[in-house]
Amino acid sequence: MSATPDLNRRTLLRRAAAAGLLTLPAAGVLSACAGSEPAQDDSSGAAKSKDNPFGVKDDSSVKVVIFNGGLGDQWAKEDEAVFKAKYPNITVNMSSTQKIKTEEQPKMATRPSDVVMNSGADIMDISTLINESAIEPLDDLLDAPAWDSEGTVADTLLPGTVSDGTFQGKFYVVNIAYTVWGNWYNAALFDKEGWQPPKTFDDFFALAPKIKAKGMAPYVYDAVHGYYPRWALMATIWKSAGKQAVIDIDNLKENAWKADGVLPALQAWEKLVKDKLLLPGKLDHTQSQQAWLDGKAAFIQLGTWLKNEMAETIPPGFEMKLSDYWSLGASDKAPNDVYAGAGEGIVVPSKAPNKAAAKEFLRAMLSKEGSAKFAELTKSLASTKGSGDNVQDSALASANELMSNAPQDLVSFKFWNFYADLDKASQNFCAELMAGRLTAQEFVDGMQAAADKVAKDSSVKKQTRSA
Repeated sequence: MSATPDLNRRTLLRRAAAAGLLTLPAAGVLSACAGSEPAQDDSSGAAKSKDNPFGVKDDSSVKVVIFNGGLGDQWAKEDEAVFKAKYPNITVNMSSTQKIKTEEQPKMATRPSDVVMNSGADIMDISTLINESAIEPLDDLLDAPAWDSEGTVADTLLPGTVSDGTFQGKFYVVNIAYTVWGNWYNAALFDKEGWQPPKTFDDFFALAPKIKAKGMAPYVYDAVHGYYPRWALMATIWKSAGKQAVIDIDNLKENAWKADGVLPALQAWEKLVKDKLLLPGKLDHTQSQQAWLDGKAAFIQLGTWLKNEMAETIPPGFEMKLSDYWSLGASDKAPNDVYAGAGEGIVVPSKAPNKAAAKEFLRAMLSKEGSAKFAELTKSLASTKGSGDNVQDSALASANELMSNAPQDLVSFKFWNFYADLDKASQNFCAELMAGRLTAQEFVDGMQAAADKVAKDSSVKKQTRSA
């Protein structure tokens, strides 16, 4: 699998193990990162230029750690080739893992890797990394010339990529993948049966009996990891209650979770559960995805990493297509806003031995050549504009079509990146609601109480968003 707008995972999956990081002692590993040892710089001495904006030193080395999840790692090897074509004398030590926090966090206070893809279930909490000065601000990367196109790196990035990686006014996280989320269906089956993909929950509830009559469950989801159903639930809240209501939620505004539109959004999902429209069984992400591919359910909600993650088991003739999350109807304040954004975050540790080469490697990752290879190999968009323009794939094409019709505002939530305790609470409440053990009203009350607790805790550093 992969994560992370949040996007992590995508922004897959983005904060699954965040709360676990906070169990470290107060003077633990990350506390040491704030400056107990001076960073060792292996990259000093090279002259800076437009073609070498960070002054990368020839004959140096750079260590790159890639999260090997749903997107695989072959795309990163292609980025290495792009980098090496320009810097043949720099040694790139690239490795892949799914144990990012387990393997990389203990090294943050001493001699960490230079480039770390911080994604997956074993993810390091980004807010803690920032508050402990454990990772490097990368605003100079945004201002650097683009690798193989005109303008700056920032000019080449898709909407939301910079804001998704910005915390406390500084750019810290390069989200390499651009994920579009929604409800996936088998277009070949729908064409055969004469079904139309729903646009509203009412459409879905009307179609559900026809789906059940074919021996299929209308819906399946990952019932093990609470951050999976959260994407769909939060997207529905945005569509129903609108952007400002979500900004208020992220900013811990008083009674923000009780704004008009929040409860009805959750009640739509509560009805889906109560009407027994879910495939029975506590399936995890790959089990639920395989059940959908096997024709046991008509819909599954996920991001655009899905096809690459399940490439080996897609049946012949199965036509994966992505449709937008369903709206509630005429009462929605933002019914057409699409959930999309940058994810699969990459960071540069503050004590990385070769920060110059790390930033230059990231510049290569965001190149037109590198991003095109990313889209070709993963069947998912990269965060660089135009990455999927030349990829012939129906699943990716449906995501591109969804984005081409999307309004300027994209669905995004920040609170789970801002506050680990709210991240954990929201995962738990989403899982409980989808399991039928929690009502929509109890969800709202519980999240409001959790938000109030964080808001009143003076020891928690507060973050805000304005857009």
